Amino acid sequence: MMWLTADAHRRWLESETDRLLDFGKHGRDPRGGFGYLDVDGRIDTSRDVELWITCRMTHIYALGAMLGRPGCAAYVDHGVDSLLGRLRDDEHGGWFAAIGADGPTNDAKEAYGHAFVILAAASATAAGRPGAAALLEEAVEVHSTRFWDDEAGMSRESFSRDWSEEEQYRGVNANMHTLEAYLAAADVLGDHALLDRAIRIVTRVVDSYGRGNDWRLPEHFDIDWNPLLDFNEDEPAHPFRPYGATVGHALEWSRLTLQASFALQQSGRHAPEWMVPAARELYAAAVRDGWNVDGHAGFVYTTDWEGAPVVRERMHWVAAEAIGAAAVLWRATRSPEYAEQYQQWWDYVGEHLLDAEKGSWHHELSTENEPSGTVWPGKPDIYHALQATLLPRLPVTPALAPSLAAGNLDRP
Repeated sequence: MMWLTADAHRRWLESETDRLLDFGKHGRDPRGGFGYLDVDGRIDTSRDVELWITCRMTHIYALGAMLGRPGCAAYVDHGVDSLLGRLRDDEHGGWFAAIGADGPTNDAKEAYGHAFVILAAASATAAGRPGAAALLEEAVEVHSTRFWDDEAGMSRESFSRDWSEEEQYRGVNANMHTLEAYLAAADVLGDHALLDRAIRIVTRVVDSYGRGNDWRLPEHFDIDWNPLLDFNEDEPAHPFRPYGATVGHALEWSRLTLQASFALQQSGRHAPEWMVPAARELYAAAVRDGWNVDGHAGFVYTTDWEGAPVVRERMHWVAAEAIGAAAVLWRATRSPEYAEQYQQWWDYVGEHLLDAEKGSWHHELSTENEPSGTVWPGKPDIYHALQATLLPRLPVTPALAPSLAAGNLDRP
């Protein structure tokens, strides 16, 4: 039996979607935004409300609302209200990276978080929630004005609160989520200019940097986009900027490359021939370098530039992205290897990552697949895991929210 086409597996995916949605509801902060969840699913009060978590949870509950889950719409509205209120910088524009009880605790303007504002707003707009369309318009305008570098065809990284000081760094992680956000916004708005930007990002990162580095994607660059291959060598387990090649990001880029290719075709344009083969190469390299390479099941977090493991902890989001990439690759190619690996990745999740006792997934495991927290303590949000339950049930494109709005769930 092939799980990807089995009604019984889809029913299980649906039940897991609901389990995750129930867990994440505990993250709503009554003061505004969504908090960082601990292993028990309670807000970790030692942490501030962060922009990226608030946006990701707003996006997820927009998906829940479009799945017809009662109560999810209120969580979308809570997120939208927070992005139009508590997290928004009314003086200088844009959104604070983090806020506490008395106001902003990190007032930097970060491309990573601002990309997720676009994603959250696009999904909330697809769900028809009040205020979402205005939020999306503002988010795209801020990103276009402040972050988008048209000469480079990439996003800048971060600025001070008043935009007067720019970080002398460029990162692929923020650009990956900018690509994701632009694809979603282009679908919701019918904006081909945003799709064109998305194609420019994926072309430079995948067809240039990935192809030129044996499909191990450089993550860190100077302001002129020269790769910094030894960046954070002394802090290899950094949660956002780790040293070396990040296995999960290669899987994520593989999926996004396919989605960008199909989005071009859906818009009536020709997709470059390199895109599907490159997505397959990225995925293959990530599996080769990352899966079961140290005598234990699971994907390692990072490798060096020769493919040797560096940080060996198993992150839940890497397995989730492997599932999503395999599902999308199978839909795009119908190659049986992806269907087989899709089942393999879910078997690993079922054996090691699903937390039947406390809910959600363990966000990090040790090399021996025991719960750990060296890089990602707690269970901050449900974004990666929940998307892994929906990507197998939807076509390659459009993006998740507009695809649900179009009624594409479980269509052959």
